[in-house]
Amino acid sequence: MFGVFGNGRYRLQPIYVDDLASLAVEQGKNRENVIINAIGPETFAYRELVARIGQLIGKKRLILSVPPWFGYAAAWLTGKLVGDVVITKDEIEGLMADLLYVNAPPAGRTVLTEWAKEHADSLGREYSSELARRKDRVSAYKLSGAN
Repeated sequence: MFGVFGNGRYRLQPIYVDDLASLAVEQGKNRENVIINAIGPETFAYRELVARIGQLIGKKRLILSVPPWFGYAAAWLTGKLVGDVVITKDEIEGLMADLLYVNAPPAGRTVLTEWAKEHADSLGREYSSELARRKDRVSAYKLSGAN
């Protein structure tokens, strides 16, 4: 099972981390102030993204709509069990308020669904703690099996 907050119809436009890093380096060379919508080339409803990733990695799951307070409580408990912060209330509110969507051309080029197909054998197999990575980037990644 996989729980989504509310109806899961809120949109997002994931950008690949290397595309985001390239944008940052490129903009670091500029002296002018600009606003860049750091978004990838695909737009998903959250529920759709969950289903698509499950399909691509061969792990289809029942997707349940859960009240945001319940989803946060489950994520908080999971975070305590793994020593991490899985998601915050502010992140849930922003996600559900459609703040991860803009009507603009993509800044990133990497197509998430194509990347996920290429990495389906390893995607989601290891957990990497966000808090651990902030403290020690090298060891945290080695423990998770990432390069």
